[in-house]
Amino acid sequence: MEKIIYEYCLVRYVPDLERGEFVNVGLLMMCKKQKWMKCEIDINETRIERLSGPVNISLLKKQSEVFTRTDVPFKNLPTEEKYRWLAAVKSAILQTSPTHPGILFSEPTDFVNSLNQKFDQLFNRLVK
Repeated sequence: MEKIIYEYCLVRYVPDLERGEFVNVGLLMMCKKQKWMKCEIDINETRIERLSGPVNISLLKKQSEVFTRTDVPFKNLPTEEKYRWLAAVKSAILQTSPTHPGILFSEPTDFVNSLNQKFDQLFNRLVK
């Protein structure tokens, strides 16, 4: 078994910057050693409208694409730099949480599968 160090942050919808309330709408996770990064967004309209009232969901989905698109200016950067760019603090309705580190133990031949499983666990617990 080998150690895998990863980092993750949550993508949050913040409808009113002054109030600071938010709904988790996505997860961004990265492993520098494996050059692996994954992001998934799940915009739950019911949860969002409970917090903030009516929202232009199609516009919110369009704005959230910055986290999942591949045709972005930073696409040729190393994985960790892409992650840092996406996870940087922003003063917008879509923000990221502080980055959290984690450690997994896996067989070297199963690193990507282990990272994908951990991503799914975190996504289902923190976003869904």
